[in-house]
Amino acid sequence: MYIRRATKIVATLGPASSDVQLLAKMIATGVNVVRLNFSHGTAQDHIDRAKAVREAGVMAGREVAIMADLQGPKIRVGKFAEGKVMLQEGAPFVLDASRTELGDFQGVGLDYKELPRDVKSGDVLLLNDGLIVLTVDRVLGTAVHTTVTIGGELSNNKGINKQGGGLTAPALTAKDMEDIKTAMALGADYVAVSFPKNATDMEMARQLCTVACAPGQHRPGLIAKIERAEAIPRLEEILKAADGIMVARGDLAVEVGNAAVPALQKKMIRMAREMDKVVITATQMMESMITNLVPTRAEVSDVANAVLDGTDAVMLSAETAAGKYPLETVREMAKICAAAEAAEDRRQDAQFGEREFTRIDQAIALGALFTANKLGAKAIVAMTESGSTALWMSRHRIHTPIYALTPNISTQRKMALYRNVRPLLMDTSAERDKALVQAEGHLRMRGIVQSGDVYAITCGEPMGQPGGSNMLQICRVQ
Repeated sequence: MYIRRATKIVATLGPASSDVQLLAKMIATGVNVVRLNFSHGTAQDHIDRAKAVREAGVMAGREVAIMADLQGPKIRVGKFAEGKVMLQEGAPFVLDASRTELGDFQGVGLDYKELPRDVKSGDVLLLNDGLIVLTVDRVLGTAVHTTVTIGGELSNNKGINKQGGGLTAPALTAKDMEDIKTAMALGADYVAVSFPKNATDMEMARQLCTVACAPGQHRPGLIAKIERAEAIPRLEEILKAADGIMVARGDLAVEVGNAAVPALQKKMIRMAREMDKVVITATQMMESMITNLVPTRAEVSDVANAVLDGTDAVMLSAETAAGKYPLETVREMAKICAAAEAAEDRRQDAQFGEREFTRIDQAIALGALFTANKLGAKAIVAMTESGSTALWMSRHRIHTPIYALTPNISTQRKMALYRNVRPLLMDTSAERDKALVQAEGHLRMRGIVQSGDVYAITCGEPMGQPGGSNMLQICRVQ
């Protein structure tokens, strides 16, 4: 059932995929990371779902990473008396932060109370992912008076964006701070931060994770969801403060315009790889499969182009959380990823030989890639404590599979997101020569190498120290 590929798949857990048996099949078919959406459910719901993910992983015989996706600020309208209204083009509509009664066709309250301070006459507001457009006429106290530019049906709690950005809502709310504690309690491998505007937002999230972690607990990787226009000019500083980014194309497209997103996606993927960070491409990748058994040709091209751009992972949201065909969607996405990778240029990155190294372990990692590529090695093996060696290897386009052997299950799970890395759990001897023999035996047992195969292996001496890779050995299996 499992289709070999380098690109990883992130699947969102929801009502359609919460059954443990089904989830195990999805993992066996190709899911590498399970996303828990903290916009829905209670803390106990998320803890129970995380237990289900671990149980399903055991059933499938594969370890997966868990990503806790924080809700972020609720930049939304309130509720309507009848659940929804139809807004007509040219009609006035009032967004009132002080309104307590339910909304109607004339106006509605706000979850985001700061909106009147953030907008002025002439600003354009986009509601419900840009399907409804309002132009601000004036702001009177707590009331934002607008004219409907593009009308349509507006229902309860739909999102608000400001064209060009400029909303001041903080990335981390009080709810997010509590949710970080829950994420640490359930052992999340990654925490995704919604709507960060700068490095400070990510640094604060990291501090909160550190405080919430039990002593000795493995720290999660932090993923910055790039959703705000303000984040684009500060992308480099956000990447430096994070472990990776998510190209969150929904809210981003509303703020910067649909036409700008494809080029921004390519820029973000390229920059993340150059800075040795991971990158996830998300939003509506297989949207039609919420209700259909096959994707559209446009969706196939969308997924394939993200793969060809070099993304670490492609993400499914409602497709697996609420769709009719979660298992089939994973299978289709895996097939698309594999086909796109087969069409890639087999040469290494053009910049490979131009890299300058400041660390021995980084030079060892990239030396293994170069040597294995020239020798046509069957595999590259990284014996790693922290996973950093495998991460550096995965930043370059080489089609030789990278097997990361680690004694730490938390490291194994975190590496599930790295492109072209196949993490394996293996406890080895503290003595280097014995550890190398054990590693080859492990590879042979799994059918990864056999007699006559050449492989490259990296490790550190003394063994067991994170960031200590200082040895590269080329081996031929006897």
